[in-house]
Amino acid sequence: MNNQNNNTLAIAITFAAVVIAGALVFFAMQMRNSSGVENTNGQDLSQQIEEGIQSYIQKQEEEAKQAQIEANKPKFVEGDFTDDDAILGDPDAPVTMVEFSDYECPFCKRHATQTLPLIQEKYIETGQLKMVFRDFPLGFHDPLATEQAMAAECVREQTDDETYFAYHDLIFETTNSNGRGMEKDQLYELADQVGVDKAEFTECLDSEKYKDEVAKDLADGQSAGVSGTPGFLINGQLVSGAQPFSVFEQIIEAELNK
Repeated sequence: MNNQNNNTLAIAITFAAVVIAGALVFFAMQMRNSSGVENTNGQDLSQQIEEGIQSYIQKQEEEAKQAQIEANKPKFVEGDFTDDDAILGDPDAPVTMVEFSDYECPFCKRHATQTLPLIQEKYIETGQLKMVFRDFPLGFHDPLATEQAMAAECVREQTDDETYFAYHDLIFETTNSNGRGMEKDQLYELADQVGVDKAEFTECLDSEKYKDEVAKDLADGQSAGVSGTPGFLINGQLVSGAQPFSVFEQIIEAELNK
């Protein structure tokens, strides 16, 4: 998206410059025709203006190109954003990936079902990376997105991080996304599948016990620069969107080779 915006900006700058060039050349021709005067170097005034305009266009193109380079540079965020949330993998792994996600986001679902398994196989299961999952429910996906996040926290309260991620997987596999992907009653059914006490889970979810915890995750994500889902911090490097596995692989390998 950033590349597209930068390209559009460059095209707009060039187009504006051409329009200005045409107007100035026309003005120069009018001036020459009325005076019949050339400058002291023997250059036609219109030629001088054309050369100036070309120089201006080149300068603007270079500035637009530099802006695109700057926009594509990795963005690093200072601070520890792991909080006390669920961890997938070895807690002592050298690379940490914090994911801010929304269970009703279709791009988060795609990442969870297609890309995360590849990351797990190559880096998490081999002890090279740990993933911390934090909630970032988007307002237009509520109330379901927040209910799903709270339900996962209720499962974790009774069990452990491994069961939390089993429940996490079930939600993503079950929902059709976009805020209406499943019925709330299905959250109780999925909890049964991972073996938690039904009465305890029901009391936890219905009381909205973890609503503040989910809200804290959202606030922390915003302070880290996350503006949409999914968003990731890989050893502090901000990665936005459901990127292909190759993007994660490149960043993780670079971190492992430091």
